[in-house]
Amino acid sequence: GLFVTDYFTRTPRKLSPFRSFASIELFHFHIPEDTVIAVWNLITFKEQGGTFGDQCPDRSITVYFRSGAPSVINPLHTHFPRDTAVPGSFALTLTWTLPNRTTGVFNVTSPLPGDWFLAAHLPKDEGKISVKGLYEECQYLFQPQLIVQRLVNIAVLYPGHVTEQSMAPHNRSCLYKVFVPSYTSRVLVEVLRCRGAEGCPLWLRVRAKAPPLHNSTTLDCREHTPCQLAQDLPFWQHWYYVLVEKHPGVPGTVSFQVTVQLTDCSRPSLARPPFLPSSASMNMPHSFGSAGGLALGDSPPPTSPNDTKHPVPIPVTSHAGERCWPVRPTLRNELDTFSVHFYIFFGPNVSVPPDRPAVFVINLLPVLDSGGVLNLELRLNVSSLCGENVTVFGCLNHEVPLTSGDNTSVTCETESLAGFLLSVNATASLSRLRIPYPQTGSWYLSLRSLCAMEHGFEPCTNVTAEVYLRAYLSPCINDCGIYGQCKLLRTNNYLYAACECKAGWNGWGCTDNAEAFSYGFQLLSTLLLCLSNVMFVPPVAIAVRSHYLLEAAVYIFTMFFSTFYHACDQPGIVVFCIMEYDVLQFCDFLGSLMSVWVTVIAMARLQPVVKQASVLYLLGAMLLSMALQMDRHGLWNLLGPSLFALGIMAVAWTARTIRRRHCYPPTWKRWAFYLCPGALIAAAAVLLYAFVETEENYFYIHSIWHLLIAGSVGFLLPPRAKPSRRLGPLPRRKGCGYQLCVNEQEELGLVDPAVASINSICTS
Repeated sequence: GLFVTDYFTRTPRKLSPFRSFASIELFHFHIPEDTVIAVWNLITFKEQGGTFGDQCPDRSITVYFRSGAPSVINPLHTHFPRDTAVPGSFALTLTWTLPNRTTGVFNVTSPLPGDWFLAAHLPKDEGKISVKGLYEECQYLFQPQLIVQRLVNIAVLYPGHVTEQSMAPHNRSCLYKVFVPSYTSRVLVEVLRCRGAEGCPLWLRVRAKAPPLHNSTTLDCREHTPCQLAQDLPFWQHWYYVLVEKHPGVPGTVSFQVTVQLTDCSRPSLARPPFLPSSASMNMPHSFGSAGGLALGDSPPPTSPNDTKHPVPIPVTSHAGERCWPVRPTLRNELDTFSVHFYIFFGPNVSVPPDRPAVFVINLLPVLDSGGVLNLELRLNVSSLCGENVTVFGCLNHEVPLTSGDNTSVTCETESLAGFLLSVNATASLSRLRIPYPQTGSWYLSLRSLCAMEHGFEPCTNVTAEVYLRAYLSPCINDCGIYGQCKLLRTNNYLYAACECKAGWNGWGCTDNAEAFSYGFQLLSTLLLCLSNVMFVPPVAIAVRSHYLLEAAVYIFTMFFSTFYHACDQPGIVVFCIMEYDVLQFCDFLGSLMSVWVTVIAMARLQPVVKQASVLYLLGAMLLSMALQMDRHGLWNLLGPSLFALGIMAVAWTARTIRRRHCYPPTWKRWAFYLCPGALIAAAAVLLYAFVETEENYFYIHSIWHLLIAGSVGFLLPPRAKPSRRLGPLPRRKGCGYQLCVNEQEELGLVDPAVASINSICTS
């Protein structure tokens, strides 16, 4: 056959340590139909400071694969909420083969067509809180690439028609496909008139949606006569692939005929009519491929008018599941993103008769609906049972309803079909089911009522149960509860939702309390972070006593907004917000930096040089506001203005030292008891904030940070400026001269030098 190779790639993305599904990187691919092999090339490399991160530690990378919807992963082994179904996925762990680069390969033979999703993350870290820009962070970048190889012009089998095929000696197999429309209860594939050197040395394999594999439904035509392979309860509106494979080592040419019979469950005694030219008669796609057989590795044989024979009648035996019931549609009402309600006509109360099931269909749109949670709720009206011991069973299946003819069966699974079982009765009248990240397409719910007897369940007589049915799509499970936040995430053009838990709660719906913070711990943490700001009261008193009223106002502003910001920033339920969170955070950061700014400017004593100190205060407020607006957590945006203020102070002190020819401040007591302790306390606070603080110790380390910063301000704030005594008029002298009046207190660095004056008197 003719193979076509397609290549897809995605932009590299930075991986994050796993905390919740909101911290993973999701990649979306689309695999076309008739794909025989898909190869994912998984490229991972390290970066640090814009260069290769050879010095970065090796951290394992876990990649998850799933078809139809994103993977529901649980690497931390947390508990899922009740009534939650967890779909499976495949996981792969990448290890490093080179210092800064590694590559992994993941092959899928005959993958299912449609949407495929890859999720990748790093292992969970210790939760260290790092200051942005303090050092070059190691980045782990992940880039998946997809290469698919698909067959073109696969032969199409038309139901009820015979296709002849001759398999040359150098060919191993022939591949066909047939489209199965809705309301099909059975697919029967048969090999006729098989002639070969050793009887009929063929294997017959059938698979839905993709070419068959070695473990697909298989029949050995040598051992079975006639060579018939049946598929009960096939998937509706999908292609079924038929592979006729020759036994290894068989010489010569093998000729055979293959035909397909579809059973219409709406008319169980009749097979579907022969193929008509109009594709709409069978609800088939318009692209059928080529007519006639096609051997793999060989060119299509010439088509002759005799290739397609008249329909061969195949007896249809009666079996379970042959009959189907009307499917009641649901009305889709979109309220918001991943907020969709499915209403039943003449519902939501539905009647379940005793003699037949009630079947409903829920249609999920491709791509759009796979990023939420499908919720189903059944509530039995006990008063409708008339005292009978009735149990209503519900089977939720994907792409085909399960309507077994065995009324006593309470399972929702077959050999090739798996579903979800719900049940309600007089004792347990409510049943729920949640499916995170459901596969898109049609979901069928079949409701049956059975009466409990001594030896099991039997069909009820003259009892019609009434059930309240509710089906809806939500972004997260129970909106993540009170200890979580439901986040709407996006990867390229794909939207999905996930919970981000807090206060130690974990799990898919933030319901796992194994590591949760108790109420007492939350209250203690909030009180520590809030009451530690009371340490600003002594600096405020010192500033007021020293007539630093502007500085005192800034300290009060910082104390107020820091207290209420941390009261609003708590992860648990002990939260109190007087304003919007963003406003409180901005005011807290601005007050903290302004406290540093005004303290350093006050220590510089710039009044003789800059007559209006408010100019620098206003300049600092504008610069800090701009820096916080640019990046509230950036290191240099916050450290730059502080260093600028320290530079101004250093220049002012240096100028005084040069002019007076001795160190400023001149007294050793000022250095030993005020400046050095204050600087050491401030340095200790910065070191704790930058290198020690983690998510686990944040509550008490950050409280210590508040205490140290406020304490350092009390030591560093200069003392009160005492005004110098005014000098009286100088005695008049003959000639011209001057007199220099010096304030000795200013020379000692104990008062404000602005009050010192120079008087020059000149007389004739």
